[in-house]
Amino acid sequence: MKIISGPASKELAKNVSALTGYPNLSVASKIFPDGESYVRLEGDVKGEDVAIVQTTCPPMQDSRLMQLSFLADAAKRASADKVTAVVPYLAYARQDKMFLSGEGISVETIGRMLKAAGVDEFLTINIHSENALGKFPFPAKTASAISLLAQYFVEKGHKKAYALSPDKGAMYIAFEAQQVLGGNAGHLDKQRDRYTGQTTQTGKGLDVKGQTVIIFDDIISTGGTIVGAAKILRELGAAHVFAACVHPLLIGDAAKRILDADVEEIVGTDSVPGVFSKVSLAPLISKQLKGAK
Repeated sequence: MKIISGPASKELAKNVSALTGYPNLSVASKIFPDGESYVRLEGDVKGEDVAIVQTTCPPMQDSRLMQLSFLADAAKRASADKVTAVVPYLAYARQDKMFLSGEGISVETIGRMLKAAGVDEFLTINIHSENALGKFPFPAKTASAISLLAQYFVEKGHKKAYALSPDKGAMYIAFEAQQVLGGNAGHLDKQRDRYTGQTTQTGKGLDVKGQTVIIFDDIISTGGTIVGAAKILRELGAAHVFAACVHPLLIGDAAKRILDADVEEIVGTDSVPGVFSKVSLAPLISKQLKGAK
C-alpha cells in the first residue's frame, strides 16, 4: 500500500506513513485564479493499493471534496489496483435523512460522487450517523477517536475525571471515554429545534460537585452546546471543566465563547488542523489500514 497526501492533510498523511511503514506519495496542488482546484500525483501507483488521506473540513469543504475526487480519479487512471479514501472529517455527513419535504440526503450524494470518481473503500472518523455509511455504494466504515482524546487527559493528570455527553443519545461517547478515564459518566438533557437549530439543556440529576468534568462530543461547531453545558456544570459546582471533540470546527468566535464560559481547555484532533488539534489520528488510521491488509 502507498499513502497519498491530500492537500488538506499533508502532515497527518506523513505521520500515517511513518507509523505504517507504507511509502508516502506527495501531491502537487494549486488553486487557479477562478477558484478551481488542480492536483497531480507525484509517484507511481500502478498495480498498488493506495490510501488517499484528505480531510474535507471547513472552510474549503467543497474544494477539498473535489480534490479528493480528482485524486481518486488520477490514481485509477494511473492504474492503481484499489483506492481507499481516508477522510477524517466528512463534509455534509450531518444531513443523513430527510427532515423536511423537498430535501435531499447530502451524505448519500457524497458517497455516489466518490464512487464515480474511483473510490473502492472508505474510512472516516466519528461520522455523525454510522448508519449513513450503509448507503454508500462501496465498503465504508467509521472508527472512533474518543479513547485517544480520553488518553490525552489521563496523560495530563486527569484520570478519574467525569466524562459528560451533551445529550442522552451520545452517551456511547461518554461511556467510551469512561473506559479510559475510569471515573463516572453522565449526560445533559438536550432538545434541538429542527427549524432554528437552537438547543435547550438541563443538568437534572448530575452530581459533579468538586469534580473535574470533560465534555466529550464528536463535533464542536458554533460552540453553543459546550457554552451551555459549561454554565450548567459551573452552577452544579464542578471544579474544572474541559471540552474535547474529534472534529474541532469552531466556526467564527466559537473558541473564544467557549473559553470565556470558563472552559479551561479545548482539545480536538487533527481531523481539522489548527491550534486545538492536540491529538493525532495517525495511530488510529494506521491501525485501520494495517488491519485492512
